[in-house]
Amino acid sequence: MAVFRRPGRSRPTPEPDLGEQLADLVEESEQPEQEGPVAANAEQRRGRGRAVVLQAARRLGDAGWAAARGAAYGGKVLTEQLVQAAPRIPVRDLATLRAQHPGAASPEQLADLLATGAVRASGALGAGVGAAAMMPVPPAMPVEIAAETLAVAAVEIKLIAELHEVYGTPAQGSATQRAGAYLGAWADRRGIDATLLVRPAGFAGLAIGAEVRRQVRRRLTRSSLRHLPSLTPLLVGAGIGATMNRRDTRRLAEEVRADLRSRPPADRAYWAAAAPVVKGETAPDAAPVVKGETVPDADEAP
Repeated sequence: MAVFRRPGRSRPTPEPDLGEQLADLVEESEQPEQEGPVAANAEQRRGRGRAVVLQAARRLGDAGWAAARGAAYGGKVLTEQLVQAAPRIPVRDLATLRAQHPGAASPEQLADLLATGAVRASGALGAGVGAAAMMPVPPAMPVEIAAETLAVAAVEIKLIAELHEVYGTPAQGSATQRAGAYLGAWADRRGIDATLLVRPAGFAGLAIGAEVRRQVRRRLTRSSLRHLPSLTPLLVGAGIGATMNRRDTRRLAEEVRADLRSRPPADRAYWAAAAPVVKGETAPDAAPVVKGETVPDADEAP
């Protein structure tokens, strides 16, 4: 749609890309807590999460209002929004992840950091929406719930994609084909279809078809219904929304990691091959994947 402006006035500055904002929120949440009260760090994340949800709500526009009118129709609207957004979610490859987290000496340590960041980010999104429940604008709240649902789903899909990089089983193909594989994995709460890894050519024919859309729709509808208690007034909803999101994202990470641990990597030397290059040093040997480790508790005061 064209943007109309009066002569002599500058063109409106476009909003930053929503996917990039979510990526920034996730990557900041992966970092250790800064010195000072933990509550101050959590408050900073909540503010960023709130801004992300508001921008997502504005972009949903009429689709957001349609999503608020009922699970049957709204689920379809949210599904299409997520299907369109999925190929644009920024996903880091293993070399980038190792460069950003040089202290992670094994796949499990790196996966811990990614899971912790996603848990904190989804909690910040839930707290941001819940905090708005005390504001005198109840008609707008269902749109924000729809926006939060999409934002949390994007965070979790990004986590799943990057966990596949960490465990040496990334999806192949175009951005749309990879997004279809990770959408299906998110809906099933497991790694991508193992048959695609055995026969990589299968990615070429992968599309985000009706079955994947049905699975994604069911997940989004259930998620939206679970988020309704975050409308509780007087900031109580902020705690409810943050706690539910942290719990659900942590559980998803544990389930996907357990599935990926059971699969051999496509290339057993993948970890060493992606080691950060340090001048005057050689790449470290590949560290073994340690089974049985769990995601550290990233709960914070809402």
